[in-house]
Amino acid sequence: MNPDPLAVSRALSNPVRLQVLQWLKDPVQNFPPPDADAARGVGVCVSDIQRKAGLAPSTMSAHLSVLHRAGLVRATRVGQWTYYQREEDAIKAFAGWVMAKL
Repeated sequence: MNPDPLAVSRALSNPVRLQVLQWLKDPVQNFPPPDADAARGVGVCVSDIQRKAGLAPSTMSAHLSVLHRAGLVRATRVGQWTYYQREEDAIKAFAGWVMAKL
């Protein structure tokens, strides 16, 4: 995966989105014990991310949407819930692009 460097840079320019990516790097440490769905590797529930960030659901949804469009997170629907996890390959590709081009 080769994410658009400008889209990724814009996504990372916001401190909330940067913090969410840092939290998702170690979800066990940063979020409450996972439920059965999260334990199967689908990620962290959006409501847990929103609660930890202390933001309104609509604001958190907008931030997660930016991260998703930039290719930095994957969204998985399980019933009525959406779970997010990092796209490690995209993050590594962006880091490689930074090292090679800047």
